Amino acid sequence: MKLIVQIPCLNEAQTLPLVLKDLPRQILGVEVAVLVIDDGSTDGTAEVAQKLGVEHIARHPFSRGLAAAFQTGVDVALSLGADIIVNTDGDNQYPQAAIPDLIAPIVQGEADIVIGDRQTATIAHFSPLKRLLQAFGSWVVRQASGTTVPDATSGFRAFSREAALRLNLFTRYTYTLETIIQAGKKGLRVTHIPIQTNPYTRPSRLLRNNWDYVKRSIATIVRLYAIYEPLKTFSWLSLPLFIVGLALIGRYIFLYITDQSGIARNVQSVVLGGTSLSLGFFVFLFGLLADLVATNRALLEETLYRIRRAETQNTKAKLNA
Repeated sequence: MKLIVQIPCLNEAQTLPLVLKDLPRQILGVEVAVLVIDDGSTDGTAEVAQKLGVEHIARHPFSRGLAAAFQTGVDVALSLGADIIVNTDGDNQYPQAAIPDLIAPIVQGEADIVIGDRQTATIAHFSPLKRLLQAFGSWVVRQASGTTVPDATSGFRAFSREAALRLNLFTRYTYTLETIIQAGKKGLRVTHIPIQTNPYTRPSRLLRNNWDYVKRSIATIVRLYAIYEPLKTFSWLSLPLFIVGLALIGRYIFLYITDQSGIARNVQSVVLGGTSLSLGFFVFLFGLLADLVATNRALLEETLYRIRRAETQNTKAKLNA
């Protein structure tokens, strides 16, 4: 069994040695190799990785963002014949010594994805507001994905080969939320283990401020939920329009039946009610059309999965020959 530990890096020449120092290179029954993805670094990160004996290095000519670096790492790891892929950050936030525990549920056939729970409520350098946002965001992701992950933004995670083949990133901001929602909707088994983070080294480059984090996270969650549950999403959006329309038309009918004087002055209720019902119907119709598109997308994803699996199996067979 082959494990590839991928490390997306953007100007991590100072902290990368710390990551590699604690990374276990021997795990019983598992062959371990390291892959550094240099996302357009300008501080010589790739050169540092090479000097430290990293087996595989992938480079972006310019910074394409964390999600793109993660996807590049997954693609390269699969092409190298990985049976398990572990993702960790280049800032030494995560305890590399916990990798054997992280991959254990996959090795034992109990999970497809394992996520390290940082127990964010106990992280000293997190402000009370950030802890609250982390907890609320993870709760929203659990509702959207149907999983039980307590720390949705943790980047310390392990993927089985099967899970890695089935994941396709749509967003460019971050992979953390998207991969959990995709995994839940695709029926992959997702679990978690508790971990203790390493001492704080630098501010997050992904999180500019709390408002930016909330805005981007909400946009990601809403977009992904609409992709995988379009009919349900548009049905909820159309419901208020149907309620308002029925209420206004019902009001007019009530006044007409009770033969109240001045009913002509309430014709606007019929106009507004009819307009609201029409809008609600069109929104619901968009949901039906989006649901058909989603079905076609699922078929295309299954086709892509089979192609990727065949390609990587051929590559793995050549590597083992």
